[in-house]
Amino acid sequence: MNTNSIFYSIKELEKHIIKSIMPNCLDGSYGKATPTQIRIIGYILDNPNVDIYQKDLESKLNLSRATISDVLQRMEKKELIRRDINPQDIRSKKIILGDKAKNFFEEKTKDFIKIENIALKDISKEDIENFKKVLNKMIDNIDSEVGDKNVRNKEDN
Repeated sequence: MNTNSIFYSIKELEKHIIKSIMPNCLDGSYGKATPTQIRIIGYILDNPNVDIYQKDLESKLNLSRATISDVLQRMEKKELIRRDINPQDIRSKKIILGDKAKNFFEEKTKDFIKIENIALKDISKEDIENFKKVLNKMIDNIDSEVGDKNVRNKEDN
């Protein structure tokens, strides 16, 4: 990969963020959380009054059915979530966060804010806003050319 590529730079930034926030994440008898597990926990916490099902996570997080299924199985084994059968459709299971996941996310949110503040140190608000605009424009460009409207949930802006 071309190290001068903007995509390379974005990936490097992501790696630094993850390495700063992720060490020892959920380290203990239930193992470590992955970035995808953290995204799932965050999405469920961000939607407290909504019943969340696997198909919702597939579309909102732009992940395949197989990926979500595998991740949810591992989360269930770690007791981060449980899945309750929907009485209207026994094939569909509502995803409920366990206390471990809630406590973990609260702790990691503090770490995330700390790392974000470090990353944004000495960067003007105007530059940050311009950076967000450029990122959103890049995403919109990809969406319009590739046609995958599930790449980004417009509600996240």
